[in-house]
Amino acid sequence: MLPKTGTWLPRRNATTEQDYAHRIRQALRDELGGSRAAAKSIMRWTGASNRTARNWLNGAASPSGYHLVCLARESNGVLAAMLLLSGRPELALSADLRAIEAALAKAADAIARLRREQTGSQVE
Repeated sequence: MLPKTGTWLPRRNATTEQDYAHRIRQALRDELGGSRAAAKSIMRWTGASNRTARNWLNGAASPSGYHLVCLARESNGVLAAMLLLSGRPELALSADLRAIEAALAKAADAIARLRREQTGSQVE
């Protein structure tokens, strides 16, 4: 236990509020762009006002608590940014793996459908 001397201990990899706002802004813009439709999507996802959504898109403010969870639920980019900011980049990989699994399943279904169509046309 440290004595209370009033000195601050340095934080490991401290993320500033400005870094946080920038990363969330970048994740939202990468996924949605910067248009009015982007702000409307954010409003629909979170229930936040238009001004709040635009502030997040511009990096003037950052979501907190409930709104961050709502954004992470809808946006893989925000989820990845949140995991990176929290120092847990290995967990971001699981979201990527899930997306890859879904894409592979979709491709496998398409290949199976093509094979069925080819064998059906050869029999006739």
